Amino acid sequence: MRTEITVREYARLTTQDVPNPSLDRAQISISAFDWLCSLSSTFRRSGAALLQVDGRQWLKLDNYVGVIETPCGTRLEILPKHVDSADSVYQSRSLLRRMIATSIDLPVRVADETSLELFDAPLSEWVIKQFLKSLDQLVKRGIRSEYVRVESTERFLRGQLDVARQLRQPPGQQHFFALRNDVFVPDRPENRLLTCALDLVCNRTQLPESWRLAHELKLLLHEVPQSQDIDADFKRWRKDRLTAHYQHVRPWCELILYRQMPFSLASQWRGISMLFPMEKLFERYVVAALRPLLCSNARIVAQPGRESLCLHENKPMFQLQPDILIVQDDRRWLLDTKWKRLDQTDRGSNYQISQSDFYQMYAYGQKYLDGAGDMALVYPRHASFERPLPVFSFDHQLCLWALPFDLDLATIRHGEIAGWTFLKSA
Repeated sequence: MRTEITVREYARLTTQDVPNPSLDRAQISISAFDWLCSLSSTFRRSGAALLQVDGRQWLKLDNYVGVIETPCGTRLEILPKHVDSADSVYQSRSLLRRMIATSIDLPVRVADETSLELFDAPLSEWVIKQFLKSLDQLVKRGIRSEYVRVESTERFLRGQLDVARQLRQPPGQQHFFALRNDVFVPDRPENRLLTCALDLVCNRTQLPESWRLAHELKLLLHEVPQSQDIDADFKRWRKDRLTAHYQHVRPWCELILYRQMPFSLASQWRGISMLFPMEKLFERYVVAALRPLLCSNARIVAQPGRESLCLHENKPMFQLQPDILIVQDDRRWLLDTKWKRLDQTDRGSNYQISQSDFYQMYAYGQKYLDGAGDMALVYPRHASFERPLPVFSFDHQLCLWALPFDLDLATIRHGEIAGWTFLKSA
């Protein structure tokens, strides 16, 4: 039996009864609790933190969002916590889908579909639906086949006679022909991966419409074997002119088969599980949103990494890698995204800004801007952070701004006050 549980970042999970379950507190089964603890220990060994164990009966999630499916059938949907307690599941799901669709470089026609807003179902079902829709369009256009060399021994002559093998035929087998011939079959890396993802979708989807379409497509692809080496087949996925119509389905296939984007993690359990660190998702969302806002003579460089903090034995040490570098003619601007909630009224606590972030930006400014120019920390906009904070001056030449980014409109609020000429609105 499968159980659907929807929470958001930093929610607390327990095996005890929860009188009033909410997005911040929920009950899970003992088996799911133990499996999440085991998964968390695996993440910690790789340098990530999925959750924190709070006593023997509570777990506190970290800032990962997405879907986790446990072996016992519990499907945990984790949504972003971007506004106050008035969050609605519908709004959070819509935002998360939009951020994922934008961040994994999907075609514009897919990312802007009205179904992105209207399809009110868990994230995993939305991914499944998009995968099936793309695969259905691919099958209608026709799947690609290729020639595969086959060696066989037959009673009749077909194809090319392999003389060397024929001469080595054992006694009593000389009347069989050792043959080589090419067979035109759909057994190629792209099709094997799609069949593998489709088989997983058939077993996991709970929506009748998706279940019906998945099994119809499975019937049409019954001749294609499943991939036995997912990583190797993804490396062999061709991107030439003949397979151009395969590119729309690839991102969804990657999500389902755990060949995730560089910023997502997955477990060994082969359920539909997709986890994204919100800080990386937010960073990519901001980069994608800024591109159409730039003037024609400006360009954006995501995560430039050519500068280092110091040299040691004539070799760079401690690489400095800001999130965004914007170049316009001979001017530069530095932006760094932070998935944190500021409070513009809390001056006594420095607006909840981390001091280490300022140290980091100061180092960026010295190395990338030669100590003179404008930089910005970009935070998500919410009720307590509606407008930019007054400028922070390291000295009379190097300035730092704290700007709110509107997640719904996908734009920086009042960014023109910084005198940024690279923005069209400026």
